[in-house]
Amino acid sequence: MVFNYLKDIIIMKLECTCYNITIDKWNKMMEGAKPINYKWLKNKIRKHIPTLYNDLALDFYNPWQDKCKVTKTHYILVSSAIEYFIKK
Repeated sequence: MVFNYLKDIIIMKLECTCYNITIDKWNKMMEGAKPINYKWLKNKIRKHIPTLYNDLALDFYNPWQDKCKVTKTHYILVSSAIEYFIKK
């Protein structure tokens, strides 16, 4: 009997931010972006990327929380007017 333990592992990683990519890449990464529930995204980041959660101090109020989005391949967290592209 073979078990596939890796199927339940969720890998999320910070791929880039809006200030270190070209406008062409930004446009491509934002393609098809839809709003996402900020509280849900924040909790997912807390669970899977705790260092990013702590570094961005996401436990405090974020005035850009309504700008967060999701695409087929990325979660887009906006904090301090910077878009963080997190690979799903």
